[in-house]
Amino acid sequence: MALKRLVLQMGQGTDIRGADSTKAAERAVRDALWRNFLRIADVLGQPRENMDIQVLIGAPRPETIDKAAVAAVFPYGKIEVICHEGGLEIATPEGTDSTLLAHAAVVVRMEVPDMIASDAGAGSAAQ
Repeated sequence: MALKRLVLQMGQGTDIRGADSTKAAERAVRDALWRNFLRIADVLGQPRENMDIQVLIGAPRPETIDKAAVAAVFPYGKIEVICHEGGLEIATPEGTDSTLLAHAAVVVRMEVPDMIASDAGAGSAAQ
């Protein structure tokens, strides 16, 4: 068995008032997830809890993001949240508040049989 990247999903989230990077990050993750129905675990005959999920967040002030809150968006899987400086912050004309935009990349990896893993890796440089 080999751990292989099977899915890459991307999303964008905003916090229109309040400049809360965690809210924007949670919304970006939901945007990435909620428009898909993937049956990868079912097809591989594995429990969904075996999904190895890495969440990359780009947002202003990444150190303020509550990683546990972002991870809680996922209904199952082993979640790792990594936050980077990114996204966008737009101040109000008065300068008293701002709107934040965050981006999320969700990478799902699972153990797959070696025969499938060697076929899946053909032609793909990034695993």
